[in-house]
Amino acid sequence: MGNDRSQALKQIREEVQNLKESPLYQERVNNQTLPVIGEGSHNAQLMFIGEAPGRNEAKTGRPFCGSAGKILDDLLTSIGVKREAVYITNIVKDRPPSNRDPLPEEIAIYGPFLDRQIDIIKPLVIVTLGRFSMSYIMEKQNLQDSLQPISELHGQVLESKSNSPVKVAVMYHPAAAIYNPKIKKVLHNDFQILPSLIK
Repeated sequence: MGNDRSQALKQIREEVQNLKESPLYQERVNNQTLPVIGEGSHNAQLMFIGEAPGRNEAKTGRPFCGSAGKILDDLLTSIGVKREAVYITNIVKDRPPSNRDPLPEEIAIYGPFLDRQIDIIKPLVIVTLGRFSMSYIMEKQNLQDSLQPISELHGQVLESKSNSPVKVAVMYHPAAAIYNPKIKKVLHNDFQILPSLIK
């Protein structure tokens, strides 16, 4: 089974690498950067989803490897979970220029790859990081009726209303905590709910 998952995820990697119809493909070629597909355990119970890679991520091809990644690592340590035991990815797999917010058409072209990653890994809990991820995942899990600003929803766990028995835990994006100690504290508190959601 593990092998099938690895094969299926490898297939996604190849498709994204050759995604010439993406509005961000040329940008990647011009800057000689890498797509950021995702990394971690292919049998993860916790799957973390951000919005799009930043500069460090596009340079290395690894998700959450800059300052926001350092905060994410600290948060995982605070709940006794190793980074390699979870799966970390973004909706958009290529870096938007100047780290701007992803555009709706970029989310539309990369979203189906994320949907497939979720289907392959079958996590027990999807942890959304930031408002783009929250909106995208809640819509996919038929939770759009519960959608509120992230300032209201962070730290809450919602049961998917789609066919998959997955829980959605809404969190602020770790990047929001880089210059804001208040959000860092909130994130730390919100993360403490995660261990009870997994076996």
